[in-house]
Amino acid sequence: MLEPRRDRPREHREAAALLADGAARARAGEGGLVLVRGATGTGRTTVLDATVQDAAAHGMRVLRVRCAPGDTTAPFAAALQLLAPLPGFESPDAHGDERERAAQLWRALCSYAEASPLLLAVDDVHLADGPSRRWLVEAARQADRLRLLLAVTERSQYDVDPPAPGFAHTLPPARVRTHTLPPLDPAAAAGHVRTAFPTATDAWVDDCVRAAAGSPLLLRALLDDLGALGAPGRHSTVPDTAAELYPGAYAAAVQWWLDSAGPGTKEVARSLAALDEGWDRATAAGADSGCPTKGLGPLLAERAGADPARVTGWLTAAAHLGVLNVGPGAPAGPTAALGVGHHLPRQREYGADPQHARGGARQLRYAHRLLRDAVLSGVPTARRRATHRAAAEAMVHCGASTGTVARQLLLAAPVGATWTPTVLRDAASHAVRAGRDDDAVAFLRRALDEPLSGGQRQRLLTELGSLECAGRETAAGIPRLREALRLPGTPQDKVRAAVALGTALSWRGSTRAAVEVLRTVDGELAGRPEVIGPLRTASIVLSDQDQTVREEVHRWLNETDDHSPEPAGPASRALRVRYDATAALTSADEAMRRLHALLAEPADPATEPFLLGTAAAVAQWADRLDEAERLVERGLAGQRRDVLNPMHHALLNVRADIAAARGEYGRLPDEPLVDGPTGPTNVHAHTLIALVETGRPAEAARLADGFDLGAAPDSWELNRFLYARGVQRAAAGDAAGALHDFLECGRRQSARDVVSPLVTPWRSAAAECRLALGGPGEARELAEEELRLARVWGTPRTVGRALRVLGTVTGGRRGWELTEEAVLLLRGAPAAERELVAALIAQGRLLTAVTDGPGGRSRARDSLREAADRAERLGAPRLRTLAEAALRDSGARRPTTARTGSRSLTPSERRIAGLAVDGLTNTEIAGRLYLARRTVETHLTSTYKKLGIRRRSELKEALAAG
Repeated sequence: MLEPRRDRPREHREAAALLADGAARARAGEGGLVLVRGATGTGRTTVLDATVQDAAAHGMRVLRVRCAPGDTTAPFAAALQLLAPLPGFESPDAHGDERERAAQLWRALCSYAEASPLLLAVDDVHLADGPSRRWLVEAARQADRLRLLLAVTERSQYDVDPPAPGFAHTLPPARVRTHTLPPLDPAAAAGHVRTAFPTATDAWVDDCVRAAAGSPLLLRALLDDLGALGAPGRHSTVPDTAAELYPGAYAAAVQWWLDSAGPGTKEVARSLAALDEGWDRATAAGADSGCPTKGLGPLLAERAGADPARVTGWLTAAAHLGVLNVGPGAPAGPTAALGVGHHLPRQREYGADPQHARGGARQLRYAHRLLRDAVLSGVPTARRRATHRAAAEAMVHCGASTGTVARQLLLAAPVGATWTPTVLRDAASHAVRAGRDDDAVAFLRRALDEPLSGGQRQRLLTELGSLECAGRETAAGIPRLREALRLPGTPQDKVRAAVALGTALSWRGSTRAAVEVLRTVDGELAGRPEVIGPLRTASIVLSDQDQTVREEVHRWLNETDDHSPEPAGPASRALRVRYDATAALTSADEAMRRLHALLAEPADPATEPFLLGTAAAVAQWADRLDEAERLVERGLAGQRRDVLNPMHHALLNVRADIAAARGEYGRLPDEPLVDGPTGPTNVHAHTLIALVETGRPAEAARLADGFDLGAAPDSWELNRFLYARGVQRAAAGDAAGALHDFLECGRRQSARDVVSPLVTPWRSAAAECRLALGGPGEARELAEEELRLARVWGTPRTVGRALRVLGTVTGGRRGWELTEEAVLLLRGAPAAERELVAALIAQGRLLTAVTDGPGGRSRARDSLREAADRAERLGAPRLRTLAEAALRDSGARRPTTARTGSRSLTPSERRIAGLAVDGLTNTEIAGRLYLARRTVETHLTSTYKKLGIRRRSELKEALAAG
C-alpha cells in the first residue's frame, strides 16, 4: 500500500490514503473506482497529481486526462485523450454508433490492463463529454475484474444553476469509494501564511486567512501577489481592493472560481457583493441590515433571475466553505434575513468589534473586503447602483430599518420617489443620536439628490449645514445654511436656520455678521413676536464674543423692548440675572432665587436652552455645582446636534467650569487642539490651569505659547485664557509677565461690565504679582477691592480667596488673622478644596513668620501638613510642593504625605478606578466621563503605581485593602 506523505496538507491526507489503498488493490488484481470530490479550489487536482506520481513510482502504468469545457462538443474526446498514449492504440471507427465505439475503447483498455497494473486518472470529470462519461461509468462497473484503478475527481459544490447528475449517481454504492475534500482549515491556512512570511503579525495572517476563504487556490494566488508586492514589510494590512495587488493572480483566481460556478452563481455572488458594500458602515453602528419578513434571499434571486430556494442553498453552502462569514449586523440576523440555516460552522467575524460580535444576530458577508472587491471586478457602476436601488426598495417593503435602507441608497442612483428623502433624513437623525455624525452627513447629502419640497429642503439644509459646521467643514456648511435661510418655510424653520447660521459665523470669528443675520430675520418676522425670542436671546449670547457688537446689541434690544407690548421672556430675564451677577449688582443667593422663579415659569421650547444654560452658569458661580450639573445635563438632553445653537457650546463650557471647580482635571482634554478658528477657548483656559496645578510645566508652557493672542478676536474666552496664562507665568516665576496678563484681563473684563471676581479673580492674582515685584501698596489696593466685590457675591470660595490674598499682602498678625478667617470660611464649603489648601499654606507661612515660640511653629506646621495632605488627595502637585517647601522653611523634617496607597488617589483617579473595577473598558470609561482615552490610560497608570500593582485584575483587591 502506498503511504500518503506527511508533508501533504491535512485536508488531503485522507483522500491520498484512499487513493493509495485503491492503487494497492489494483496491483493485487482487485480494481475499482475512487472518486475525489470537492469545491472549486480545494485541491482536487493536487491530490490527483500526487497519486499519479506515487503510482508511477510503484510500477503502475498511468493514463491521464484533464477534462475541459471545450471537450463536450466532440464525442469520446476525453476517452480518446485518455487512451491515446497506449502503444498501438487506434481510434475507433468514427462512423459507428456510441455502443460500437465504446466497445472498441473497452477492448483496448482491457488488453493493456492484462499486461500491467493500470491507473486511469480523470481530472474534472464533470466537464467530460457525455459519451466519455458514460464509458467511464461503465468501466467503473467492470473495474473489479481488472488490475485497474479508476481515480476520478469531480467538482462538488452547491451552485445556483442546478448541476448535472454526479458521476457515480447510477453506480451501486459498493462500487464507489468516495472522499470529499473539506475547505482549508483556518489554522492550516495560517500555517501556510507564516511559512511564506515568517515575520507577519497575527492580524496580517488573519487577514490573509479570511481573504483565502478556505480555498487553497485563492491562498496560493494571494501569497504570490503579496510576495511580489514585498508584503508585509511595506504593507501593514492586506489590501482591500484587487487593484492594489500585482501581478493579479488573486483576482484571476476569483474570476475563475466564479466562471466555474456558472452564470447563476456568478450573478448572485456579484449582487451580494454589491449589497455588502452598503453594509460596510453599519458594522460600527450595529444597525439592522436584514429584512425581517421577506428576506434578502428572494432579492438576490430576483436580481439573478434564479430560483429563490437555490439561492438560499448557495448562501448556506458558501457560509460552510468560508466564502461568506457572519458579520455584525441586524437584530433580524442572517438566518432570518437570508433564509440560511442557523448553525453555520467556521464563522469568523468580518472586521468586527469583539463587543459587537458578542451581542445580537448577524448577517452573511464576504469573508474579506478583498474577496468582495475581486468578485465585483468587471461589474459596471450602473449595474451596481441598480442593485443597491432594488435592495433599498425591497427593504422598505419588508420593514427594514431606515439605517439599512439608507446605506443602500448611498450607493444607488437617485430614486426619484417621495419616500427616499424621508428615509435618509430619519436615518441621519438616528445616526446623530448614536454619535455617528459622518454617517448623518452622508445621508443628508444623498437626500439632496432626491425631489424635495421647499420646506423639506430648508430643514434638510439646516441640519446638513449644522453638522458640517460642527465637524469643522464650515466652507461647505455656511453656504448651505445661507441657502436654507433664503428658501420658503415656516417662521419656526426660518428662525432655526438663522440661529444655526449665526452660530456658525460666530465660530469663525464673524460676530458682527452673525448678529446681523439674526437682526435681519428679526425684522422680517416683526409681526410674529411669538417666534422671535430665540433670535434675540441668541443675539445676546453671540454678541459676547465682541465687545463693540455686544454694546450695539444691548442698545438695539433696549430700544426694541421699549416699544414692545410683550414682556421679556424667562430666558431674556435670566440673561439679566447673569449680567447683574458679573457686574457685582446682586448676591449669589438673590441671583439663584430669581433664577428659580424663572425656571418655574412655563418655558418656550425654543428659548428653554438659553434659560437652562444661563441658570447653569450662574449656579456654578454660586458654588451650587450639583444643581448646575443637573441643569447642564437637562439642557444638553434637549439639544439637537444637527441644528446649531450657541447654547450647546455654552453648556459644554459650563460643564468644563464645573469640572475645574471640583478639581476634576481628568475630565478636561489632555492636549486640547490649538487650531481653533477663533483663538483660545474656555476649555483651553481650564486645561492650562490644570496643567499648572498637576505639575506639568512644560506642557503648560507649550499650550500657553500656542496662540497668537494679538491676532485672536476679542471675546470673553480670550479673557479667560489671558487669566490662565497669567497663572502659568506666575507659577513659572515670571511675575512681570503674569501681572501684564492679569491686568489686561481685568481691563477687558471691566469694559464688559464684568467686575465681580466670580468669573476671573484677576485682582487677587495681580495683587500677589505686585507684592512679588515689590509693590505692597498697589497689591493691598487690588486685594481690598477684590474683597469688597467678593462680599457682594458672598460665596465662601470667592470671599475666602480674597481674604487669603489680602492676608498675604498685608502680612504680620493682621495678615495671619485674615488667613485664619479664610480657612474657617472655606472649611466644608462646596467646591472650595483648592482654595482651602492655598489658605492653609498662607496661614502656615504667616504663622511661622509672626511667632517665635514652639507652640506657634507647631500650629504653623499642622496647617502646612494638612495643606500638603489635602493637596495630595486633590491631585494638585504644585500646591503640595508649595506646602512642603513652606514646611521645610518652618524647620520641619521632610514631610510624610501619603504618596502611595488608596488614600493617595485623586478624586479623578478614584472615580476611573471604580469604573474599571465595574468592568468598563478604557474606551467605555472615556465615553462615560467625556474624556480622551489617553487621559483614562494616564490616570490608570498613575493609580497602578500608587497602589503598587501591575494589572487591572489586581485593582479591586488593592482598592478594597485601602
